Amino acid sequence: MFGTLPTLSRSTGIPFKRASQGLFEGLTKQYGNNVPHSMKKTRRTWTPNVQTKRLFSETLGHHVKLSVTTRALRTIDKYGGLDGYLLGVNCFRLGEEGMRLRMLVKEKRGIAPVVQV
Repeated sequence: MFGTLPTLSRSTGIPFKRASQGLFEGLTKQYGNNVPHSMKKTRRTWTPNVQTKRLFSETLGHHVKLSVTTRALRTIDKYGGLDGYLLGVNCFRLGEEGMRLRMLVKEKRGIAPVVQV
């Protein structure tokens, strides 16, 4: 039996809302201070370097338009493409969109996804 996306999304680590809409590789928004010469601290944020890319999936047979961090792009190259990345990476680093794509790739290849509750 194939698991549904809502049950699988509970097992993903989603650090902030925008990360669920792309491949963010577990990166989050970070907080800190700007400290000038006068030592008056002001709060600021650092956001992940996100690019919109069209990545080709060999299993699905077409391009997939995704928001991807540059760190995730390097990992995709390391795994040999989008399909290898989706099947090889831990689900906590994928997020909801990554899990949805992983299920599509597994379904197309005929691999039953492992559902852990």
